[in-house]
Amino acid sequence: MQAFQQFYQQIAGSNLSHWLEVLPAQLADWQRQHKKDLQKWQKLLDKLPAIETDELDLKESVTIGATNSIDEYTRRQITGLLMQFKPWRKGPFHLHGIHLDTEWRSDWKWDRVRPHLSPLAGRKVLDVGCGSGYHLWRMLGEDAELVVGIDPFPLFLMQFLAIRHFYPAPHIHMLPLGVEQLPELKAFDTVFSMGVLYHRRSPIDFLYELKAQLKPGGELLLETLVVEGDEHTVLVSGERYAQMRNVWFIPSTAALTAWMKRVGFRHIRTVDISTTSTEEQRSTEWMTNHSLADYLDPGNSDKTIEGYPAPMRAVMIASV
Repeated sequence: MQAFQQFYQQIAGSNLSHWLEVLPAQLADWQRQHKKDLQKWQKLLDKLPAIETDELDLKESVTIGATNSIDEYTRRQITGLLMQFKPWRKGPFHLHGIHLDTEWRSDWKWDRVRPHLSPLAGRKVLDVGCGSGYHLWRMLGEDAELVVGIDPFPLFLMQFLAIRHFYPAPHIHMLPLGVEQLPELKAFDTVFSMGVLYHRRSPIDFLYELKAQLKPGGELLLETLVVEGDEHTVLVSGERYAQMRNVWFIPSTAALTAWMKRVGFRHIRTVDISTTSTEEQRSTEWMTNHSLADYLDPGNSDKTIEGYPAPMRAVMIASV
């Protein structure tokens, strides 16, 4: 893919150049595995019209193009094409007056995170488990030098490329990889991991993998589900948690702090704890599947449908 070639060229002369020893082969193998789907999606991407970006806001939203910059026919054309990439989970995006009202109000999460970050200006940033890449654009809006997102799911990459079609910024990239596929790059100034830890069967190994991407003095921002309790409290759910099958360990912030210390992180602090509301995560016309309201106990919204504590999320920051 052309987007991958651009990334190779960009990192060739940087402190990420050693990544090129393994990356092209990994991505070539990924393209072979998903050839049929990629061909289908690429045809849709190729149908998106070329429109000049006459307005841009990545600081307070992800807004590309003015509301009145396209006619109604073009608006319907773009909307119809983007609808074929459903479900859209992370956002929202505003494209030439089209509002992609995604399942998650990811801008609310960013508003909780941003006040606690070290400035991203001039930094190389990695977002592990970036989904469709909403937060990548917000990181670019904070003047990061290079923004790289990784997520192994092909649809998320296609969604990212659909947004990037309307603003092909040179310093923002997404790669269809899991963090376990990355070598120890030790090159990023800031690493984000938001909404991933509880999906990992080995959270300690995952923390080591995040740490291996940071340069000395680099900063980790970790956002994850947590429960109340002391340093020994960890929820290990049954087959499902809030109807999700792939939830393994949900620690207290005290237990998570102990894990991070054991891995070698320093200056660990919890900067935000919030309960996820049905206004922040909900079904929309861009994501018509069940969402949080369907996963909570209808008689007690403080509990999931399985009887566990309802989703509460913490933001942790640490350094290496």
